[in-house]
Amino acid sequence: MNDISYTNWVSMSDKALTETIGSFIKHHRINQNRTQDELAGAAGISRSTLSLLERGETVTLNTVIKVLRVLDLLYVMDTFAVKDEISPIEYAKLQKNKRKRARNIIDKKTSNNEPEW
Repeated sequence: MNDISYTNWVSMSDKALTETIGSFIKHHRINQNRTQDELAGAAGISRSTLSLLERGETVTLNTVIKVLRVLDLLYVMDTFAVKDEISPIEYAKLQKNKRKRARNIIDKKTSNNEPEW
């Protein structure tokens, strides 16, 4: 990838991943000049739960969503959006059935193979 900040998420342990999420939350909380008490209160969670999250300890997904919402960081959910995609095989089938040329519309009355004299 061209992105210098690319991280190989697959090779990280679950603990390392949760610590990364916690660091992300803490970084944005501090950048917004909020204390743990303020953020926890606004999110409707305890300060100790927020502290656990920031340290990379186990918390519920619901807790993470509440904190992201208060920090106005729900844009990270774009990563989880599912987009309908067509498989290459289905696309090829659609292209095969696609009309390739136009033809004249013949009047059904004159299509009896009888000449009109």
